[in-house]
Amino acid sequence: MALEESHVRRAAHLARLAVSDDQARGFVDDLSRILDMVDQLQSIDTEGVSPLAHPLDATQRLRADEVTETNQRDTFQRCAPAVENGLYLVPRVVE
Repeated sequence: MALEESHVRRAAHLARLAVSDDQARGFVDDLSRILDMVDQLQSIDTEGVSPLAHPLDATQRLRADEVTETNQRDTFQRCAPAVENGLYLVPRVVE
């Protein structure tokens, strides 16, 4: 299926994107090249090729769960309009 400018305009409309005439023509060319490349990739014989590592199989390296900053609560609460027992007091909004 050949990509046409009407297809680009329809996709832009669905995505709520403003696309000028020049941009639409450029997108037709760009998207056509991308689709041609996908067709080429699909025609490659991958029989006997083992899959590569999957990113979801990897484990996340985590840093140690250590406190790295000092407690500055008193400093921050000095400028608050209302504080009680280390908590900020705010006006009630739900009754």
